[in-house]
Amino acid sequence: MRAVNSAVNSAVNTVEENGEAMGEPVRVAVVGGGQNCEHDVSLASAAAARDALDPARYTAVPLTIDRAGRWIGQDGPLGDTPAASLAEAVRVLGTCAVVLPLLHGPRGEDGALAALCELAGVPCAGSPARAGALAMDKWATKLVAEAVGVRTAAGRLVTARSEVEFTGPVVVKPVAAGSSFGVRLVTTAEELAPALRAALDLDDRVLVEEVLVGREIDVAVLDDPDTGRRVGPPLEIKVPGELFDTTTKYDGSAGFTIPAPLSPGESAALTDAALRVYDAVGCRGVARVDFFLTDDGFVLNEVNTMPGMTAESQLPRMFAAEGLDYPALLDKLLREAMAR
Repeated sequence: MRAVNSAVNSAVNTVEENGEAMGEPVRVAVVGGGQNCEHDVSLASAAAARDALDPARYTAVPLTIDRAGRWIGQDGPLGDTPAASLAEAVRVLGTCAVVLPLLHGPRGEDGALAALCELAGVPCAGSPARAGALAMDKWATKLVAEAVGVRTAAGRLVTARSEVEFTGPVVVKPVAAGSSFGVRLVTTAEELAPALRAALDLDDRVLVEEVLVGREIDVAVLDDPDTGRRVGPPLEIKVPGELFDTTTKYDGSAGFTIPAPLSPGESAALTDAALRVYDAVGCRGVARVDFFLTDDGFVLNEVNTMPGMTAESQLPRMFAAEGLDYPALLDKLLREAMAR
């Protein structure tokens, strides 16, 4: 542990507050892949980050978790089994000053990787294990948000043993999944059972929520090591259909407006709600907090502690709109983790 902490302290000393290199490049473990339906999205985030890291400041050490759970390094698998490869992966992590955890979804963004890094004594960018677990659990997120006065959609938690009757249009979604996998808009009684089965294929708990009518507005929060916490300009999502589903997220048909056109009062209310949820969940580093703006005000949709992180993803776009480009965003995220 002392050797790891010494390496971290040395790495922190190589980067000034303005990000200028002061010595050997800092070794960064960039982790992607994962054992869930967001595997390919995570691979894209990790590849983009590796390419964007300034080589004068950082040396990217690629680590990938395949769909079977094996860890893979730059030269191939680190072991024949998940357990064997994990042991070697922990050794590799120990040679790095900081981890950039670009895993999305369960067994990654849910706090699993953050917990591993904490046990190994290596700083991990982004939220700690508790916040990752809370944010990934959409039901728990709703309870936390409501407790601090941020409204969420009326809904019900169901399992495979629950009896669910159709009483009107609802949205069905897995409790712990991302990128809208398993999310369906149900408008007829005949659609309900298939939607529940599809969601239960991804998780053993499912949310059945009221359909919200309003504008979809996202907020990005960053713990900036230079200026303190900041909120990027809000982003409004416009889609050709009724739902911002998995297909729409990645086929290029969605439109993004930055900044979202909001009144001063709406902007203040949105920022206040986002920060209240961010703090209540315990997020750190960076997160995207998603809302619907309805006739009755803002309603929380979900919290993403490690959203898509290519240069074209929503969160990097929001900060780029106010002059913080993608490499600089990654630099701030890594320096915040090491300083912490």
